[in-house]
Amino acid sequence: MTTRFRAAALVAVVATTLAMSPAPASAAPAPISIVSVSAENVQPGDTVRVRFRVTNPGSATEAAIVVVGGGLRCKTGCRAEPSLAPGQSRNLEATVVAPAASPGETSGLNISVAVRLGGENHFAFKMVYVHGSGASSPRPPAEVARVSGRVRDADGKTISGAALTIRDSAGHKYRTTSGDNGQFSIRPTAAKPIAAGSITVVAALDGYRTARKTLTARAGDTANALLTLTAVPTPVKATPSPTPSRAVAEADEPETAAPETSAPTLQAVSNEGGPSPLFLLLGGLLIAVGLGALALVLIRRRHATS
Repeated sequence: MTTRFRAAALVAVVATTLAMSPAPASAAPAPISIVSVSAENVQPGDTVRVRFRVTNPGSATEAAIVVVGGGLRCKTGCRAEPSLAPGQSRNLEATVVAPAASPGETSGLNISVAVRLGGENHFAFKMVYVHGSGASSPRPPAEVARVSGRVRDADGKTISGAALTIRDSAGHKYRTTSGDNGQFSIRPTAAKPIAAGSITVVAALDGYRTARKTLTARAGDTANALLTLTAVPTPVKATPSPTPSRAVAEADEPETAAPETSAPTLQAVSNEGGPSPLFLLLGGLLIAVGLGALALVLIRRRHATS
């Protein structure tokens, strides 16, 4: 009881100091941030693991004072004093336990993490819901905080516009597209949590072979996947060659020379200076036939008179 009172008192003191001296809103990165919690919906007595990051935004090395508290009782990692160089960050972890809740009642309680750095106080918080027995709101399964990663090609260059499909162990599917730097990120929703266990990430893009990676993540974890897409070679169109059977047939077929035909010799005939030789020949034949007939008539007459 004394330990719980001291922790609560310390949180109250830090909270009061925060109200009196708020940190500049322009501070970046944040000196304190909650990275993940193992569950946001719990029952009385459940243990919740919370991970947070402390960053020294100052220009000198300093010891930070970190206190974890809030509506859930801190069990381990409740206080830390890491020494941080300028710009250095440190990831820390604590466990808290859900308090009792009335039957049928749901309470929203904060996990708060406070840090003092450079004379300033900063804090971060995360809401967790504690469901009493018989509460109307069912207790959802433990879920993964986020699935993120990057898509690149075989040369290590980031690829934007790749279609990504994430499937968890409960069969839930999420779809997104890689950004300009090839990165992608999926967070769970109340209607569709990312269940812990096996998570498959598939990346696809026209002109590339589909890439697939399977991860294993616990509740509250951030799962990271690096996927490499390999370009599909462009086929080269070749001019079709004659089929082997046709080529062999053409090669084996003997060459047959075309028969030589003698074209008739034509002699030029000139009609200048006299009749055509053809007419002369026909005229000679007619004269010869006429003379023969005349001679035959004369012979017959001689025989008739003698």
